[in-house]
Amino acid sequence: PIPDLKLNDGTQLPAIGFGTYKLNGQAGVETIVQAMRNGYRLLDSAFNYENEGAVGAAVRASGLARDTIRVTSKLPGRRHRYAEARATVEESLFRTGLDHLDIYLIHWPNPKTGLYVEAWQALVDAQKAGLIRTIGVCNFLPEHIERIIAQTGVAPAINQVELHPYFPQAGQLAFDRSKGVVTQAWSPLGRANDIITNETIGTIAGRHGRTIPQIILRWQVQQGAVPLPKATSDERQIENRSVFDFELSQGDMETIASPLRPDHTEAILSRFISVVRATVRGNFIIAGLQGAIGGIAFWSLGVNGAVLWGTIMAFLSLLPAVGAAIVWM
Repeated sequence: PIPDLKLNDGTQLPAIGFGTYKLNGQAGVETIVQAMRNGYRLLDSAFNYENEGAVGAAVRASGLARDTIRVTSKLPGRRHRYAEARATVEESLFRTGLDHLDIYLIHWPNPKTGLYVEAWQALVDAQKAGLIRTIGVCNFLPEHIERIIAQTGVAPAINQVELHPYFPQAGQLAFDRSKGVVTQAWSPLGRANDIITNETIGTIAGRHGRTIPQIILRWQVQQGAVPLPKATSDERQIENRSVFDFELSQGDMETIASPLRPDHTEAILSRFISVVRATVRGNFIIAGLQGAIGGIAFWSLGVNGAVLWGTIMAFLSLLPAVGAAIVWM
């Protein structure tokens, strides 16, 4: 069985959960039921995944006692105003068909709007009303967590962030730990990259007689993080949760946490240089266009031409930045 961790609100959290992103409809229900039959008791969903209904249906179809399953959903960034946040929690309950949600997280801080404290207060109050058992956040940096604690007096129990060997997040893990916050890992096996064929991790896996995904998930578990892998086959679901009967050495842990992509810095530098070149090249081209258009405008249209020229110049001045952004992407 998957062991439990104790959260700062006194509730229990399985040390590995099951990700449900893109598991929708009847096929999604069947995959989630299969995961529960393979031992998973923590299901990670979100309002934005549009599969809260499938998760709720799977819970009912599993035949398991409701109090043995932990269902998570998340508040989208566009619904951070207090009334909207509270209504979204209630809507999540309607969608799942459950009488409470075990865990509800703010999906991201959306700092541009600056309303995440308001959203957090809504979750605090929804927890007091019994709609939610545990509240937390996703993708919150230390300053975001510090602010919600300072302004509400309530610390999140969970902070779900991207975490894998290509993005080890040592600083975030240490901060969360210092605040009594459990870190969950979304995309624990990377995001469509070559991490599951990495030779360095493969060497460690061979030494332990395990697969690369098992080594990565064990690396997360040993740091106190809770990975949320997704898999559709019985074989992979069982493989991913079978990481509690071996231990990585300190050397293994440090190797996995070290930079495993020697080309990473070089690639970023190369991309940065391309952006600079594109911007400089764009500025020279735009300067030439501005001069030509300005001359034509003054010659043909007089004062009105000057206004037209200014408008066109404002538009053209944006083009180098747009070109640079395209190169960066």
